[in-house]
Amino acid sequence: MHSITREEFQEDYDALRAVVSRIQGHSYDALTTPEHITYLEALEEQVRRLQAPSHELINQLDQQATPAEIGGKLTHVLADRLRITRGEATRRVSEARDLGTRQALTGEPLPPRHAATAAAQRAGRIGTAHVSVIRQFFDDLPCWVDAPTREAAETDLARWAGEYRPELLRKAADRLACYLNPDGQFHDEDRARHRGLTLGTQHADGMSRLSGWLTPEARATVEAVLAKVAAPGMCNPDDHTPAVDEAPSEEAIKRDTRSAAQRNHDGLQAALRAVLASGELGQHNGLPASIVVTTTLRELETATGKALTGGGTLLPIADVIRMARHAHHYLAIFDNGRPVGLYHAKRLASAGQRIVLHAKDRGCSAPGCDVPGYLCEVHHVDDYAACQTTDIDNLTFACGPHHRLVKPGGWQTRKRANGDTEWIPPPHLDRGQPRTNTFHHPENLLSGGDEDP
Repeated sequence: MHSITREEFQEDYDALRAVVSRIQGHSYDALTTPEHITYLEALEEQVRRLQAPSHELINQLDQQATPAEIGGKLTHVLADRLRITRGEATRRVSEARDLGTRQALTGEPLPPRHAATAAAQRAGRIGTAHVSVIRQFFDDLPCWVDAPTREAAETDLARWAGEYRPELLRKAADRLACYLNPDGQFHDEDRARHRGLTLGTQHADGMSRLSGWLTPEARATVEAVLAKVAAPGMCNPDDHTPAVDEAPSEEAIKRDTRSAAQRNHDGLQAALRAVLASGELGQHNGLPASIVVTTTLRELETATGKALTGGGTLLPIADVIRMARHAHHYLAIFDNGRPVGLYHAKRLASAGQRIVLHAKDRGCSAPGCDVPGYLCEVHHVDDYAACQTTDIDNLTFACGPHHRLVKPGGWQTRKRANGDTEWIPPPHLDRGQPRTNTFHHPENLLSGGDEDP
């Protein structure tokens, strides 16, 4: 790599766009079958090679740009600007850190963490799927494997990746992992690195997939809890009065036709509900740890439709009514989409105001942000230092990273006439054009914005 001027950058990228436009205009009708395959290989090779400059651009943004300068967390900004998922943006940033050049604390350039893999990708010999296999291999490798062994293994994997499909590379990587760690020895550091639980997105039927990895300690804890609450006859939602605290009767055990997996589900739900009801979780963002649900009077009267929780979950009204039998109710009234009342002079928003924001904003009001209400802070649209009041029509939800962007010389907020919150970026971002967030209100996109939220 060598340094070039800004004008040369512009010329090269203009030439790239021009070449791509010409190639898009080609007709391939006159080519033979071998030629079709040859040009497919050529396209694949060049697409792979273009990942290298992408890594360099991302790494320099990662190392040099501040959230205030680019308008938020790097992965969020990439997702918005490139119109990709947050997960894909996270993958690209972490891949750039492994395959792009880096800088030491002193500023000197450092080679990529996986230098052989980076070189193979730069040459166009390997693709994203190959890189994923190699990075996963090192994620799973025990921490005690020394650096020279890791470097030799990476060189072999990069060479094999240039010769085989990703599926075959995965088999070779698995064999190599067994060779390097034949006794399956892992340390607490390895287990801690892999721990995690992921709650998947809701499917069309409302169900969600739970997946992840438990540490030995977490597994032992789950086993002890499920041994009680997931035993036959326990916490059975089909019973008129499910057994929760006391042991189930013999009759309850006999009529329990649930599978073990279903009992685990019902037992976990009962245990989590008991934790919420205990009140021992304290407060979270100004409200007692609880399930916050918003719906309409019409849906409650007809017992149809779906309500929305503060975490973004769609909850059938039948479930809402069943849960409400044991809940503390709170009524929030809206007039043409704007909340009525709820004003006070204290700086911190009241519990009632926070509940209204769950109903109105549903989540962070910053453009494109998908953080749900449970994870948001309350933001004064007009700064409290200037207005000295905390009125509901001057409040909105903002996640922590976006909340910290609002400051003099940075992002600004203001209310529209309809009560929506506009976020105004500094002039160097998007030419300072104000925007609102439609992520939490998809019904407005479907209805053209005419539906009352």
